[in-house]
Amino acid sequence: MTFAAALLIGFLIEAALAWPAPLFRVIGHPVTWIGRAITLLELRMNDAQQSVRAQNLLGAVLVAIILTGAVLPCIWISSILPDGWGGAVIGGVLAWPFLAARSLYDHVVAVARPLGQGDTVQARHAVSMIIGRNPETLDDAGIARASLESLAENASDGIVAPVFWGLVFGLPGLVGYKAINTMDSMIGHRSARYENFGMVAARLDDLANLIPARLTGLLFALMSGRASHCVSVMLRDAGHHRSPNAGWPEAAMAGALNLRLSGPRIYGDTIANEPWVNAGAPDAHAGSVMMGLALYLRTMVALAAIITLFAIF
Repeated sequence: MTFAAALLIGFLIEAALAWPAPLFRVIGHPVTWIGRAITLLELRMNDAQQSVRAQNLLGAVLVAIILTGAVLPCIWISSILPDGWGGAVIGGVLAWPFLAARSLYDHVVAVARPLGQGDTVQARHAVSMIIGRNPETLDDAGIARASLESLAENASDGIVAPVFWGLVFGLPGLVGYKAINTMDSMIGHRSARYENFGMVAARLDDLANLIPARLTGLLFALMSGRASHCVSVMLRDAGHHRSPNAGWPEAAMAGALNLRLSGPRIYGDTIANEPWVNAGAPDAHAGSVMMGLALYLRTMVALAAIITLFAIF
C-alpha cells in the first residue's frame, strides 16, 4: 500500500482534531522539536563577524544537519512499517502533525469572528498569531487582507506542499519538506543576522515550494467557480509579489474573491511599498475572510479527493 493511504488518514485525523492542546502541553509538537534543534545550532554556528562565504557555508551545514536528522529516521521507519492497513494507520498517525488543514482554518476563523462583530482589538490580536507584521498598524481592511494572504500562503506551505512531497517521497518527503519550511521561517529572513547565514535555507524553500504554490493557486481557481478569471489574475499578478511562490495562491485568492491583496505595509518603522495584487478590485472586509474560508474548505475537500485517488490507484 502506498504512502498516499497514510497521508489520507493523517489528513483526516488532523482535520478532525488539529493538534490537541493537552497533547501539546505533554509532548510539544514535532515541528517545534525541529525548531528547537535549529535554534541550538544557529546560536552556535551563526557569527556575523565571519565572511559572507563562511556564513553561507555554515548555514548550508546547518541545513544538511537538520535535513539529515529529519529524513534518516523517516527512511528507517518507512522500511519497517508493516504492509497493508496496519502500516497505513501507523504512517497516518506519523503524518498527522505535519499537516495543518484544521489548524490553519481555526487560526483564520479566530480573526474572522471578532472582525465581523466589529471587535478590531480582538481581531488584531488573533491576526498577530498568523502574520509577522505589527497588527497595531492595521485597520479592519488591513486585518482582512492580512488574514486572507496568510490563508492563501499557508494553504500552500502548510498543506499542499507537504502533501505533494509526501506523495512523491513518502514519509521522508513529508518530514523533509517541513524541516525545510521551518528552517526558512526561522533563519531565511533578509535581515542583518540571517541574510547570509540563512541564504541556503531560503533558496531551498523557494525550490521546494515552486510546484506546490502553483498547484495551490490552480486548486483555488478550480474550486472558485471563476477559474478563467483566477488564472488570468495569477498569470498577470503573481510575479508582483516579493516571494517567487506566495504570489500564486494569493493572486488566485484575490481573483476568486474579486478583491485586492498585498499592497503597501509597515514592518517595524519601515513602509514597504509592495504592489497590489488584483489592483483596482475592492478592498477586503470581514465577509471576505469568511468567503475565503469557504473557498479554502472546498479546496481542502478537493485535495482530500486527490489523495484518495492516489491511494486507490
